[in-house]
Amino acid sequence: MKTDDLIAMLATGPTTVDRADNARRTALQLALGALIAGVLMWALFGLRVDLAQAVTLPMFGFKLLFAVALAAAGAWALHRLATPGSATRRLPLAVATPVLVVWGVAALALLSAQRETWSAQLMGSTWAQCPLNIALLAAPALLLALHTLKNAAPTNLRAAGAAAGLFAGAVSVFAYSWHCPEMGAPFMAVWYVLGIAIPTIAGALLGPRVLRW
Repeated sequence: MKTDDLIAMLATGPTTVDRADNARRTALQLALGALIAGVLMWALFGLRVDLAQAVTLPMFGFKLLFAVALAAAGAWALHRLATPGSATRRLPLAVATPVLVVWGVAALALLSAQRETWSAQLMGSTWAQCPLNIALLAAPALLLALHTLKNAAPTNLRAAGAAAGLFAGAVSVFAYSWHCPEMGAPFMAVWYVLGIAIPTIAGALLGPRVLRW
């Protein structure tokens, strides 16, 4: 949003319809980013070969729930940060809660296992490519989320960019979970979180550059 547009909006007052339209456009663009992440995952990596068995396991559902919870927190943060005057004090807790839950489950898994197995649980068999694959799938969603913010009025550009990256990383994890063979919470706590951190940091760095009025 340009400075003149913001001044005009503040002078005339946004209407309920305008807010509803903006919310719909934002939701559509975020949904499109999530859809592109899924299609890209399918095209580049494909579904895991044992998917029919994997979906019956509790940890598979836990992976998806983690991604959905973090994507919802990211979308909420993005919406709040895109609207001047919105309360943002609860955003850190909303974003941190899914990560803390995964870390807690991972800690319990390690404490209940033999120490000799800790390395295998943490590293899995795909640690080297997992974060980079997640970041790759997140790129289109990050660009679309930044485009959404460009048409809004964020005042904290770095935080808004980070929220865009967080959402993109979370939807990427959701998509990537249908390919990734890893099922352990310790692996998720390190490598999934790192994969989400990459677009989040990228968004924070890009925000002040691309979201300037």
